[in-house]
Amino acid sequence: MRSGNARFVSGEPLHPRQDVERRHQLSSGQRPRAALFGCSDSRLAAEIIFDEGLGDLFVVRNAGQVISDSVVGSLEYAVAVLEVPLIVVLAHDECGAVGAAIDSTRLDSPELPIHIWRQIAPIVPAARRVIRESTVNGVVPKTVDAELVGREHLRATVAALLDSSDLISDAIARGRLGIVGANYRLAEGTAIPSISVGVESDA
Repeated sequence: MRSGNARFVSGEPLHPRQDVERRHQLSSGQRPRAALFGCSDSRLAAEIIFDEGLGDLFVVRNAGQVISDSVVGSLEYAVAVLEVPLIVVLAHDECGAVGAAIDSTRLDSPELPIHIWRQIAPIVPAARRVIRESTVNGVVPKTVDAELVGREHLRATVAALLDSSDLISDAIARGRLGIVGANYRLAEGTAIPSISVGVESDA
């Protein structure tokens, strides 16, 4: 995945394993090299930014990469049934869900539709932590660093995944699974790891 991202950044992707032969090979089953849980943002297409092919990644996405029962269940399936050795949790800059979570901390913030609020609510604690840490002598900053909030949310997401799944935590304890949290930069195209839990992976 690192080499694939490097090819994408340099503008020299190989677009591997995307032909008719690969499609036929996968018709009877899949054995992805990794699972990726990331934001639904249209600029964050996993197979493109890591220059991967059909069957290479088991991808789970929602707005703001927020842990939910469906996310945990999907990742547990990837670990228990597909036997992936790696889960990548991918955050990114300029995230709309992170921005909405920051905006919701304002006293004059408008009421959001209920389903949107439920989606961004798990990000709000990260925004509040950044606000508290940025408050000096009781003075709350006028602007909140969205990048710091995104990084804090990424750490919280990895922690929540571990707390939510005994299956995933046990796989890490047995040394057969690793989790990497990474931040994707939209303009540069780089996916930079910032969190690592469990075994090392060459992916």
